[in-house]
Amino acid sequence: MAKKGDWVRIHRVVLDAAGRAPSCPEDTAKVPLEMWVKGFLMADAEIGDEVEVETATNRIEHGTLIEVNPYYTHSYGQFVPELVQIDKQLREILFGGDK
Repeated sequence: MAKKGDWVRIHRVVLDAAGRAPSCPEDTAKVPLEMWVKGFLMADAEIGDEVEVETATNRIEHGTLIEVNPYYTHSYGQFVPELVQIDKQLREILFGGDK
């Protein structure tokens, strides 16, 4: 249960695929225009409920509640051993060694 005032993320389809502009690239025109927004929940709700949030810029947005206390989960991926060799080569070229 999410409480009023919780920091949450919502999702909404802004425009379905049929409503996309004819000038959109073909692959873009095949999918809906979607929006994910974070903000403060304006009333108690459960995941999956239609809700309103107030964003950090004081806009009121509505959509489906998908996450409470969202956080970043991206990374720069797995270790790439080749980058260590590139680093060594660049140091040699630029600075003449391991300086």
